[in-house]
Amino acid sequence: MPQQYDFDSPEFDEAVGAAGHRAFLATLAAGRNVFYLDSDGLNVMEQPDGRRSEIRWIPGAPSGNNYEVIREVGRRKG
Repeated sequence: MPQQYDFDSPEFDEAVGAAGHRAFLATLAAGRNVFYLDSDGLNVMEQPDGRRSEIRWIPGAPSGNNYEVIREVGRRKG
């Protein structure tokens, strides 16, 4: 019998969050930048060395050239 999953549960939310965080860390470990919205709503680019910068997306620009760095926002804490 197939296993039943409760998609509307705190356990499922935690599992999804943990999987996303593992993917985030693996991407940085592979030497790639990670782009995300932070808790303040800023578009952030995080580099593998821990530096973080606020970015602005450039609509219609080719991939890899579709953002500009606005300012450095410091390194990740913890």
